Amino acid sequence: MIQQPWLSVIIPTYNGSKYLAAALNSVVVQQDDGLECVVIDDGSTDDTLAIVASYQDKLNIKLVTKARQGNWVASTNHALSIARGTYACFLHQDDLWLQGRLAIMKSAIATQPNASLYLHDSVFIDRQGKPLGLWQCPLTDQETVISSKAMVEKLLVQNFIAIPAPIFKRQAALDLDGLNRELWYTADWDFWLKLASLGDSYYIPKPLAAFRVHGDSQTIRRSSSVVEFRQQMHSVVNKYLHLKPTAGVAKVAFFSAEVNTTLAAMVHGESTNLFKLATDFMLLGPIGWRRYWQDSRIQERVSARLKAKF
Repeated sequence: MIQQPWLSVIIPTYNGSKYLAAALNSVVVQQDDGLECVVIDDGSTDDTLAIVASYQDKLNIKLVTKARQGNWVASTNHALSIARGTYACFLHQDDLWLQGRLAIMKSAIATQPNASLYLHDSVFIDRQGKPLGLWQCPLTDQETVISSKAMVEKLLVQNFIAIPAPIFKRQAALDLDGLNRELWYTADWDFWLKLASLGDSYYIPKPLAAFRVHGDSQTIRRSSSVVEFRQQMHSVVNKYLHLKPTAGVAKVAFFSAEVNTTLAAMVHGESTNLFKLATDFMLLGPIGWRRYWQDSRIQERVSARLKAKF
């Protein structure tokens, strides 16, 4: 066991036998001996634990097992509390890192050691790992520092950060009480906003991770409660309005929440009011149209999911 890992990789698992080996392999190929993987299992009944055990000689793994709770947020917070790394990040069992990710991120941290959030672009992949398109952050085409105000305003419109993309200081996450365990859908979005509001972020405009789109994902299954889905989206937007975003941002953010709720309803076969949605869009005006189109990444998100389905 290494004395002090520079990075703790938080990996919540539950019946992850389909994709977990690929996720762990993507960490192995980084060839970085200075990290630990904190795998916290939520009562798996398949061979998830056997897969984790098979990587004990390839990775510095700390495995925690517990009875089924069904709350990845609570598991993630517990893993953060027992991890030892100076920095931390999340890697869900169905996602991947791309080769060279950690070397690039370590360089970014050395360049801007005071940033509160380090992030990069990602790609969408399907069940088989086939690319479905780019998941790009609506920031800039240059590697650079993004001010807290600019990051928060863009994040309010849409959570454009893939779970496996950011790295952050672990102590900062603990000081913020980690993720909100009451938010089964928007916990990561709220968490990125909390970190971004602390200070500047550092952005690398390169896809260095992959987010897997598939029907068994928690995002798809849990979004079936459309009323609660909408409430959680609105609660996050309301929470950060005290930061006084630029005029018009809040209106676009609430509209974006309605678009996301409508898409969730359509996925689960519920009725939607597309006429009202179109009317609300028209009321945004030209500046709002532009802000929504740029910051929501709606075309990338919808395109990837349509490709995965058909």
